[in-house]
This record gives sequence, structure tokens and C-alpha cells, in this order.
Amino acid sequence: MKKLTLLSLFFGFAVAAVAAPTNTPAWLSRPLSLADALNTTLAQNASILKAKNDLEAAHGIVVQTRAVALPQVTASGRYVDEEITLVKGSPFASPHQDWNAGVQIVQSIYMGGKMVAAIRAADATKQQAVAIYQTAVADTLLGVRLSYYDVLLAAQQITVHEASVNLLQKELDDQQRRYDAGTVPHFNVLRAEVSVANERPNLIRAKNQYRIAKNNLANLLGYDLPRDIWEDVPLNLTDTLATAPYEVNLPDAIQQALTRRTELTTARKTIELQKLNIISAKSGYQPTVQVFAGYNWLNSSFSTDLGDKLDGWNAGAQVSWNIFDGALTAGKVTQAKALYEKSKTDLADQSRQIELAVRTTYSNFIEARETLDSQTKVQEQADEALREAKARADAGSGTQLDVLDAQTSLTQARTTQIQAQHDYVTARARLERAIGADLAPAN
Repeated sequence: MKKLTLLSLFFGFAVAAVAAPTNTPAWLSRPLSLADALNTTLAQNASILKAKNDLEAAHGIVVQTRAVALPQVTASGRYVDEEITLVKGSPFASPHQDWNAGVQIVQSIYMGGKMVAAIRAADATKQQAVAIYQTAVADTLLGVRLSYYDVLLAAQQITVHEASVNLLQKELDDQQRRYDAGTVPHFNVLRAEVSVANERPNLIRAKNQYRIAKNNLANLLGYDLPRDIWEDVPLNLTDTLATAPYEVNLPDAIQQALTRRTELTTARKTIELQKLNIISAKSGYQPTVQVFAGYNWLNSSFSTDLGDKLDGWNAGAQVSWNIFDGALTAGKVTQAKALYEKSKTDLADQSRQIELAVRTTYSNFIEARETLDSQTKVQEQADEALREAKARADAGSGTQLDVLDAQTSLTQARTTQIQAQHDYVTARARLERAIGADLAPAN
């Protein structure tokens, strides 16, 4: 593992070594650790910002839901001027202008359980909205984490293929000198030229993947890139593909996922809301009782003077009961019960899907860990094999083909090793997300 750490540090420095355009914004080229990237994502990623807006909108729904249990205060006023011919009685004794105003407060005291259900539904809606927001944040942070690792991988692949091209180019130069000296046939030069030509596309492909990976990361970070930056985004990543040991027990991981995953919290709150909807629907079978009180002002009906007014308070209670509503309430109850059963089925299904995700990501993590362990000494052995192949070729007991094969094996070993490091850290990130671990930085 010490060899892997040194290699990771070496390749990490290569990320900052790639040339960056001049005149770029300071915020774009500043050193960016993984924690900084996650914090930047929390501040300006579009998906998280939209999730915040949805959370604020849910707060409005909570307020609306609670409104049914709160008193309603209304103020009203009215003024009418009628033609004298419409005035009953003597047009000279009865006023043809009429006005009134009043303030009234109405409080529902019984609605068949609807008020209690509304208060509980408001609380459940608030908790559900928070869980949905947390899910969006966790998914987005996982995407940023994986994208960050992709940039590191692409940068290391450039380093590996550049080293391979340089190594093969040196072999070509050596064979050319030997051919010029008449010690090797021209075939050796041609074979070395082909090896160099075959490796260059891998380097070109690695550079393209590096550009694409940095553009993807910049997009997730919410950066608005200047239009003059088109060849290479100057991100300066400071972290490495650290392969620290990570132990996890599958049964415990499954239990943790079933307890902490916010998707299940959302599903449980949906069940609670659907159950409350049944109570609310059944309230249509019950009477509604309200109390009210108010104060009114109106003009006198026995005077044509608008300033001659009457005023006073009023209070009372009222009851309403729909004896028959055309089966409207029955239909609402049937719908609410069906949605309640559906929500329970959905929770059970999501629980199984999350358990499957934990098992799958755990299996992928074990594969990545075993692959990484298998590559511990491969590069060291490949370096030694190349050294021996060159020594044998110089001594005349080996061939150029042995050297080229050893160089190819070394490149493959380096590529496999950095890919194993990348697969390990990404598999760990996916496993942590699957079990509901917090991917956000400590600060």
C-alpha cells in the first residue's frame, strides 16, 4: 500500500502540471480539494438550488394545510344606490341608498377529524420535504465525488501514456542509431516506429477524456466558464486517488441503509400522509360545527340620512351536514384507501431495491478492493522485467521483441493500477451512498 500511496502522490502532482490557459478567473484555477468541491456544489449547483426552491415551496404547502384548523377573519362592506321607483313604501320616507360593513371571525371546532388530520399532515409534509431535499443533496454530492475522481484518473492516464510514448520513442531512437551503425536490420526500426504510432492514439484519447472530465466537473460545480476557455478547463485538483482501507459488514450495512436512507423516510411519510387522507376523506360523512363573532355597521332603514347608522356585535354557532352528496365522499374514501395501500407497497419495494443496491455496491467494492490488492507489486515487477529485457538485448541474448513486450506490459501494469485505484475509490463512494453515509464535508 505504501507503493500505491507514493504513486498516487506522483500522479496527483501531474494534475496541476497540465498546461492551463492564461487570463483565467482566479476562482477557476485556485487549488480545489474534494472538500472544497463539495462545499462549492452545496453553494451553487443547479440541482441543489432547485431542491432548495422545492423545499421552500413545500413550506408553503405546510402553511396551506394548517390553515383549515386556524380561525378565519373576514371584513366586508357594501354600498347600493337604487332608483326611487324600486324603493318600497314612500320614496320620500324610505332611503334609496344603502350601506353596511362588518368584521367577522369564524372558527371551526369540529369537522369530523379533518382538522387534526390537517395538523398532522402539515408536520409529515415538512419532514417529507426535508427528506426529499437530503436525497437530492446526497445524489448530487455523489455525482461530484465521482466526477472529481474521473478527472484525477484522466490526468494520471495522460502521465502513463506520455511516459509510454517517451519510452517507446527512446527505443526507436536507440534502434535507429544501431541501424545507422549497421548492427541491427531496418526491420527493428520499423517495428519500433509501429509501437510508437500505436501508443500515440492512447495518449490522444487520454487527453480528450481529461478535457471532458474537467468540463463535467465544472458543470456540476455550477461554474459559468468564460467563452475563451474552450481547449482545457484550468481546474487545479489537489486531492489524489487515496486508497485508504475501508471495512464494512454487509448485514450491518443493510440495516444502516434501511434506517438512514432518506428515500425510505420519504416513503414512510407518504404512507402517513395517505393514512391521514383517509381520515380527511371520511370527514365528509360528519357534520361541521363552527362558531363565529363579529361587529357590524349599517345605515338606518328609516332615514334618508346616510350618516344615521346602527352598529353592534353578533355571535353564534352554525352546523352544516351533507346528508347526501351524490356519493362524493364515498368516492374520496375509496381513492384514499387505494393510495394508502399503494404507498405501503411502494415502501416495501423501495426497501428491497435499497437492499439490492447495498448488496450490489458491496460486491463491486469487494471486487475493486481485491483487484487493487492484486496490483500491489505488478508495476514493480514490470519495471524489473523491462530492465532485464533491455540488459539481455544489450548483451545479445535477448531480442527487440522482448523489450517491446516488456514496455507494453509496463504500460498495461501502470494503466491497470491507476484504474484499480479509481475503481476502488468510486466503489467506496457508491457503497457509502447506498448505506446512507453522509458524503458532505465536515464543515
